[in-house]
Amino acid sequence: MRRALRAVARADTSVLADYGTPLGLPALRQLLARRMAASDIEAPPEQIMLTESGTQAIDLICRFLLEPGDTVLVDDPCYFNFHALLRAHRVKAVGVPYTSNGPDVAAFGAALQEHAPRLYITNSGIHNPTGAALSSVTAHRLLKLAENSDLVIVEDDIFADFEVSPAPRLAAFDGLSRVIHIGSFSKTISASLRCGYIAARADWIDSLTDLKIATSFGGGRLAADVLLKVLTDSGYRKHMEAVRTRLAEVMGKTITRLEAIGITPWLVPRSGMFIWCRLPEGVDAASIARSCLKNGVVLAPGNVFSQSLSAGDFLRFNAAQSTDDRVFDVLARALSE
Repeated sequence: MRRALRAVARADTSVLADYGTPLGLPALRQLLARRMAASDIEAPPEQIMLTESGTQAIDLICRFLLEPGDTVLVDDPCYFNFHALLRAHRVKAVGVPYTSNGPDVAAFGAALQEHAPRLYITNSGIHNPTGAALSSVTAHRLLKLAENSDLVIVEDDIFADFEVSPAPRLAAFDGLSRVIHIGSFSKTISASLRCGYIAARADWIDSLTDLKIATSFGGGRLAADVLLKVLTDSGYRKHMEAVRTRLAEVMGKTITRLEAIGITPWLVPRSGMFIWCRLPEGVDAASIARSCLKNGVVLAPGNVFSQSLSAGDFLRFNAAQSTDDRVFDVLARALSE
């Protein structure tokens, strides 16, 4: 990233001083189109719009498609910020139980019948917080149900570069008809590099571009130019190979240490950093998290991620942040209290 920053600093002054174009840097959109094609997602550059972040991407989609009082389906559990973002848009969130292969299809169908939702937000690749991945069978069944109910799906692909073996993508099967594919690089490159994207059908991109201009005047060029330099540098590929190898190592070690104190993984993830774990019977995750926090260890209790508050005996661990022996010492003491 330092190399990219130096290269951009030496570039034309307009990169540092001017607004970006409405859709965003053409060369980066072309690169993103090629990257998505590798996952069988056909998204020409003119159907890709850059955003300031993955969160802005979802916010713009909500502004475009939702009205106050609408219903949105989310996975239960799901990324906690989805809940906050949907509350900000004054819509109703309904959780669908998540399985090791994706959302529970029967529960998904029942939710469509009962709530007539406008939108469904999910991760197809590495699911946050469970670490699970969507199966092809589940993907096809979801898309059939969505088609019959006129449901739009937002597929958040922020963890794609952490995958060792790619999971199916809803956007690949759907052809960007009713699936909107989004992503960003804050987890793989830097949280300070605020740049995301939306890939969608052409008429929706036109409307989203108008909305982006109205709410942020199009954004800047700097982050997109830096991101382009990073992604086209051979060092990025080598960096991610090393990251995936390191994550696999710490994932195995973390699971072993958790099991030694009676904490059981819901599943062993194929890749990524998240481990969704069940606590011993009768142990409350929120109480454990509060106890650990007093000793400087921050944990994520399950109900933070659960719309139905049905994950009170779960914790989400980030293997990349669980390399310190103190995490397990403090956790073991909290469990024994």
